[in-house]
Amino acid sequence: MCGINGIIDLTIPNEQTVTSILNTMNDLILHRGPDEDGLFSEQNNAYSIGMGMRRLSIIDLSSGKQPIFSDDNQIVIVFNGEIYNYKILKAKLESEGVTFKTSSDTEVILKAYEKYGVESFQWLDGMYGFSIYDKKINKLFIARDFFGEKPLYYTKTDKQFIWASELKSIIDTIDYTPEISKTGLNLYFRLTYIPAPHTIYDGINKLEANHYITYDLKTNQTEIHKINAEPTPKISNITFDDAKAKTKDLVYKSVDSRSIADVGLGTFLSGGVDSSIISLCLSQATDKKIDTFSIGFKKASYDETDKSRVVAKMLNSNHHEFIIDEDDLKDNIHEILVNFDEPFSDTAALPTHLLSSKTREHVTVALTGDGGDEVFGGYNKYYIGKMNSRYTSLVPKALHKPILGLSNKYLVNKDDKRGKKFQINKLLNAINYNGDFYWDIISLANTSNQLAEIMSPNYYVDNLFQEYKDILQKQKVESLTDFRAVDKVLSLEGGMLAKVDRTSMMTSLECRAPFLNKELWEFTNTLPENYLMKGWNKKHILKEAFRDQFPEEFLEKSKSGFGSPTGDWLRQSLRKELESYIEPSLLKSQGIFNIEIITQLVRDHLDSKKDSTFRVWSYYCFQKWYKFNFLKQA
Repeated sequence: MCGINGIIDLTIPNEQTVTSILNTMNDLILHRGPDEDGLFSEQNNAYSIGMGMRRLSIIDLSSGKQPIFSDDNQIVIVFNGEIYNYKILKAKLESEGVTFKTSSDTEVILKAYEKYGVESFQWLDGMYGFSIYDKKINKLFIARDFFGEKPLYYTKTDKQFIWASELKSIIDTIDYTPEISKTGLNLYFRLTYIPAPHTIYDGINKLEANHYITYDLKTNQTEIHKINAEPTPKISNITFDDAKAKTKDLVYKSVDSRSIADVGLGTFLSGGVDSSIISLCLSQATDKKIDTFSIGFKKASYDETDKSRVVAKMLNSNHHEFIIDEDDLKDNIHEILVNFDEPFSDTAALPTHLLSSKTREHVTVALTGDGGDEVFGGYNKYYIGKMNSRYTSLVPKALHKPILGLSNKYLVNKDDKRGKKFQINKLLNAINYNGDFYWDIISLANTSNQLAEIMSPNYYVDNLFQEYKDILQKQKVESLTDFRAVDKVLSLEGGMLAKVDRTSMMTSLECRAPFLNKELWEFTNTLPENYLMKGWNKKHILKEAFRDQFPEEFLEKSKSGFGSPTGDWLRQSLRKELESYIEPSLLKSQGIFNIEIITQLVRDHLDSKKDSTFRVWSYYCFQKWYKFNFLKQA
């Protein structure tokens, strides 16, 4: 696991300048690879080019140093991530006469490209971001993995092309302050994160998952291509029993492939269905005790360690349980939030960072249950399709407006509790008679109507998700398959995976998600939807595949998400800071918000007139980012 950086400069600075730039870019991502660094640079009559990386040694500790060159030194690669099927690919290449100097997966990517070109990218099973410079054809290739587990940012001007694993490396390198992207800003205030291809900055993009960029150094033109085709899912006629057996087999195989490491490896174990199944599979793949890690809270309403203890005892694992006070999560708020380099307000980032930090004291790699909900249909929000359909068939559209008015008046929380009142109110506000409700369901910060209220007309962007409807070729999102497709492109890439990558890599811990396996994803896309969600039973086939491995009723136990009491913090320890973010002088100078509306929203939350935790926390995180990056204040 590493981080990569690179630059092409058409003004042809000397090689020492490029080297200096790369060293600075590498230093900014030291946390991603504390074990060693490496770089390559050269200059010719048309341009200077350089590629750098920081390495966290996981596989081939002795000979995997990067960059790695082809035998004739005409092709060079820097790589961040893991290729889980690299041994299979290496054996195939060796049978075709290809020779290797190292035991690393990085060299396998290089040799596969050298023999088969960009076609070889689709053979890679892994999480990655890499760049290959091919001097023979004067082209650069930059690629990102199928789900977007590893980040990749880039920017192109008339003078430079720059790419990096983290946004900070680009911002520190360019000689100007980019403008805030209105699209990125609006996406953030809807979703709490910014999905690819956008960032918070104009002119700086994230490479979309499952894509690669070609940069032609002769013409200075770029092209973006998809790596793996993603055809429209076709439902198979497989029986449930056969599907259950194949599900079990694919999960075991994926865990096995993602357990390859020359360093200590364990699992995050929350006690939920996904992490419990991953831990079970790992424990059965070895004759040694595995290490499992969980966080517990002193406050009973937050603590769910009883579930993880049941599984740890069942597996006879070396279980590491870290009991904390929920206020312990506040200690690193600033450090965690600014490390994202752009606004990000998933409250689970704080406990994920703390768990990663504690886990890193024992192992270097942790398997997680991430992706289980997207792959197998596990989110509560997936019920909404059924609910919206039933509601709109029973309640006339004209009657919905007064019902919604009553809901917003009487089903309002005054504290940070997300119980039945909260859930019913959210459902009613998402009801859509045109079948377009899902975009508001995934909008954890503001619905479309709320966003229009808080943003100034100069910054508000209407029809925000049309781009993603076009990408997905889905103008309406109505089925479980549709919901999961949207989540793969937006929520998974922009939210979940960004959260886990940034918070774990801050502590130099590598996290791997066995459920995020292309073969497994494509298989579940062919299953009848009632195999995934039967009635109100979520992740039906996954639970049935492993039911005989767990105590009776264990897989039906409800589990809360990883969260933090941010609503209370905003009223208490963070109150003074939050109040500074609604100072009229600041709001006027920004020109981003409707001053009266945003001030009232924050005031009502602070005074416990109406709980708006998600909305106000997203505002707090944005202003913290803005202050740090534009006002240069901690």
